Amino acid sequence: MIRIYPAASRYSADHGWLKSNFSFSFGDYYDPENMNFGVLRVLNDDTIAGERGFGAHPHREMEIVTIVLKGQLQHEDSTGRKAVTTFGQVQRMSAGTGIIHSEVNPSSEEVQLLQLWFIPAERGLTPSYETTDYDLTKLRHQLLPVVSNASGPHIAHIHQDMTIYLSELENETIDFQQKEGRRTFLFVIEGSLTLNGDNKLDRRDSARIEDVTNLSLQAEGQTLFMLIDLP
Repeated sequence: MIRIYPAASRYSADHGWLKSNFSFSFGDYYDPENMNFGVLRVLNDDTIAGERGFGAHPHREMEIVTIVLKGQLQHEDSTGRKAVTTFGQVQRMSAGTGIIHSEVNPSSEEVQLLQLWFIPAERGLTPSYETTDYDLTKLRHQLLPVVSNASGPHIAHIHQDMTIYLSELENETIDFQQKEGRRTFLFVIEGSLTLNGDNKLDRRDSARIEDVTNLSLQAEGQTLFMLIDLP
């Protein structure tokens, strides 16, 4: 089953300093039919104005991944960690038994980011945080893992049996072979993709895929996208 979700179907919120698009039920947007896709609980597409952000707030029992697309995001938390993340970097925070953090745009220019929340494989983890970087040139012509339960250089470690891939294609096709019984989530960041020949996805469209193991992704022009392999 392949279900396509156009960008315009997302819930949008405009707070002036913050513009958000929610792919799943979050905050003021509540939809009991759209709470999650497997262990993927939140995907927020946010734009934060310069020198604004989220003050200190708590989280528990969630794996939180932030992928910066443009600009800078400063993180600070109750474990003493502080870091600034930009394009080509990923931050992963395991909230575990409880953590307090803030996320602020330290620049005068806006920051654009994707924030994803995942249900962890186990509860009661010790809170932790890391920032990793990846080689932007390695996005081209392949699926590059940037977050995974499997360890590796330049890959943020997450406490769930899953992998986030990023890829940049230009008028070319790439295949992904999914294992039986697993889910695949696809999100077009920029550009356009055709999935398995007849499912067109444009900028910020997404697809939730179950019981389909052979995936063919054909880019039209220059396309940047995210693919998540989920249990």
